[in-house]
Amino acid sequence: MAYDQIERIMMEKTLNQTLHVAKTAKKDEFYTQLSDIESELKHYESHFKDKVVFCNCDDPRNSNFFVYFSHNFEKLGLKKLITTCYKNQENDLFIQEEAEKAVFLEYYGDKNGNKIPDAEEIGMIPLKGDGDFRSKESIELLKEADIVVTNPPFSLFREYVEQLVKYEKKFLIIGNINAITYKEIFKLIKENKAWLGINMGRGISGFIVPDHYELYGTETRIDESGNRIISPNNCLWLTNLDTYKRHQDIVLTKTYYGNETEYPHFDNYDAINVNKTQHIPSDFEGVMGVPITFLHKYNPEQFELIKFRKGNDEKDLSINGKCPYFRILIKNRRI
Repeated sequence: MAYDQIERIMMEKTLNQTLHVAKTAKKDEFYTQLSDIESELKHYESHFKDKVVFCNCDDPRNSNFFVYFSHNFEKLGLKKLITTCYKNQENDLFIQEEAEKAVFLEYYGDKNGNKIPDAEEIGMIPLKGDGDFRSKESIELLKEADIVVTNPPFSLFREYVEQLVKYEKKFLIIGNINAITYKEIFKLIKENKAWLGINMGRGISGFIVPDHYELYGTETRIDESGNRIISPNNCLWLTNLDTYKRHQDIVLTKTYYGNETEYPHFDNYDAINVNKTQHIPSDFEGVMGVPITFLHKYNPEQFELIKFRKGNDEKDLSINGKCPYFRILIKNRRI
């Protein structure tokens, strides 16, 4: 999918409606598909040897993150796997006995040689509290972890990332594309403390939702296992685990000189506007305003991030009085 198409998706309320409903209802029950986890995690396998992995927003009784890490425990060379979740408040989702308590699971790998995580190999331990990632119990487990991998509540994304940074944890998490417009998240990216993962937009095929969720929009389906799937196409992976992709240069095939009319200047900042990442000119030495989806191809060795969204007057960047969708101001380090 072209990056300008992704940007249009982000601007269309109908395609964001499903995640917005979860936010306003204070429910974030969007479960990641195993296929999407496998598609992303295969690029980070070297990071996990001898590490404790913590999935702290995953009901261990139905989490595909737990499935992935427990079934790949030996392949990845993990030291330990821990999963926790917020206490379920709706007894119809789990049996009554389980719904009454928040739990965490500990898994130390295969013990009987069948390479399958058996019940007797998995420690299920009740929590005193509700399992919220901000709780004292969860924070103590977080301190033990080396890498956090999960799909956190989108409505608490800022707070969730802030906690990871506070405790200096490595992480690989899913968020809404618009999360990179949050000043706290952009600051991390600008300071080279976080970056986008491999898959984004349609690269994340969809989320499993509970039966009581209405299937909004056109890209919804029920799979062969009966899972209800929504595909908002506006999500990303955010991480501080290094990947090959962030060291690849963007191939620049356009030129500014001779095509100046295609690159209008902003009213309130000395920079030109570039509508698509693939249209970044190779010969322009000054500052350029690019779409936020540029960050998916961003190589910090090739470009410098200058500023986000605002001009010299601290108002949104504008061209002839009109504001394009959020722009990131960048400069080519190679010129």
